[in-house]
Amino acid sequence: MQLRDLPSVDELARRSDDPLAVEAARRVLARAREEIKAGGRPGDLAERLREELDSARAPHLRRVVNATGVIVHTNLGRAPLAEAALDRIRDIARGYSNLEYDIAAGGRGSRQDHVTKMLQRLTGAEAGIVVNNNAAAVMLALAALAEGRDVLVSRGELIEIGDGFRIPEVLDRSGARLREVGTTNRTRAADYEVAVGPETAVLLRVHQSNFRIVGFTEQPRLEELAQVARSHELVLVDDLGSGALVDVGDEPTARSSLAAGADLVCFSGDKLLGGPQAGIVVGRADLVEKLRRHPLQRALRADKLTLAALEATLTLAIDAPEQIPVVRMLRESPETVRARATRLAELVGGEVEETVARAGGGALPLTELPSFACAVEEELAAKLRTGDRPVIALVRDGRTLLDCRTLTDAEVDETAAAVRAART
Repeated sequence: MQLRDLPSVDELARRSDDPLAVEAARRVLARAREEIKAGGRPGDLAERLREELDSARAPHLRRVVNATGVIVHTNLGRAPLAEAALDRIRDIARGYSNLEYDIAAGGRGSRQDHVTKMLQRLTGAEAGIVVNNNAAAVMLALAALAEGRDVLVSRGELIEIGDGFRIPEVLDRSGARLREVGTTNRTRAADYEVAVGPETAVLLRVHQSNFRIVGFTEQPRLEELAQVARSHELVLVDDLGSGALVDVGDEPTARSSLAAGADLVCFSGDKLLGGPQAGIVVGRADLVEKLRRHPLQRALRADKLTLAALEATLTLAIDAPEQIPVVRMLRESPETVRARATRLAELVGGEVEETVARAGGGALPLTELPSFACAVEEELAAKLRTGDRPVIALVRDGRTLLDCRTLTDAEVDETAAAVRAART
């Protein structure tokens, strides 16, 4: 075929009644010209147009199967939602809701009311507020309580929380001024005491959720910081990062932080809690009210679908935490995981290999969860990743490992079908 033999864009586009046909035809013909110039043959242009249109119509955000063994995988959407949360989203999304309507009073209500009582029950807090992520929660707290004033933070807690976002930058955007205390590896309550001045508004403790400093180290207990804050009539804010409402490893809970004397506690909804992306602040009612009334709150507030999923997740955290997928995966016994790996290996002719899973999401960085994987050929990894239902796995020691701690029982069959398809 010569360049002069190629149809025009309009001529090729007329072979389809798809409104995207003209744009797709331009792309098909551009590639065809390059192939002809390189000495190749572009093949059936009508078929290539159909493939281009199929690709353009395919959803870009897709469900994938997580076979990495990283439970709260940031790149893979973090926490999978419980069925109860999905049901609540469907129920609220299909029509209208009382998002900001008080049904009993017949007038305007607050969207925060839908989760406040459960947050109080789970954490022992006087009040709570929900925004769209934990970075927003910290920024709102500092903007409402310390704008134009000093916030004391240990040098060992000036962490990067992921994707390049750093605590000093979040603090700067809030309008507060950072004042570092102590050293990277050793900070004492006395360092805060000495640093307090007339412009100090907040003591901020940032939990080292995504790393640990070991060796010659020291950090004050939260009770000690609370005593410093009270003696100077300052606010103590505890940023837990990943956060947890039920006991998970050695991760501190919001309830324990408040009991230790924190005035406000900030944490994520989509990590160890196992819910939707959200930032949650709980603590003293007067301080939460200041956050609620701050102008930034409207820009950061959570939408109705987030609140629906969060309400359902919090209900499960009270009544049946094992139904929250993240909690189940963190607590599941190695024997159960081994059985899942054995079944997958039998379905695909693989081998069961002992491995280690991780909590992920910047939580429990030193915790290794005993796990088991189904090992298959290394060359299958790319094919599994690019299949109709992408399966994301690990490649190690010349084999593809399908870690079964992050697979559900139903996904074992789905993964087996993907492996068989990748081998054809």
